[in-house]
Amino acid sequence: MLPRKMFLDDMFDSFLESETTKMKCDIYEVNGAYNLELDMPGFTKDDINIEYNKGTLTISAERNDEKEEKDDKKYIRRERFYGKLSRSFYLGEIDEEAIKAEFKDGTLKVIAPKKNENISKKIINID
Repeated sequence: MLPRKMFLDDMFDSFLESETTKMKCDIYEVNGAYNLELDMPGFTKDDINIEYNKGTLTISAERNDEKEEKDDKKYIRRERFYGKLSRSFYLGEIDEEAIKAEFKDGTLKVIAPKKNENISKKIINID
């Protein structure tokens, strides 16, 4: 017997796919900075918004289907994503002014340097 996936696609497959599976992410630390790499194929840098608020970095993207079809195409199935996606990551205290982002070949890379712990560290003397 053939598996269902090889023969017919289920119309509910798209409902089972979560937002996190649409924005695959790697997070790693290099030289005191968090590096986030997100796969965002089909988006442009104008579709993407990055916000940092109280220790949380939020990346959202929206893609609209505004193309007007002039052909007499009758699609059987369209597998392009249209809509809004969002992911949030708690990073703690980072240097907000030094956050950098780059979007190239469908991959968003965000570099968020940690705050210098020596500056905010205070030694308290005991009397």
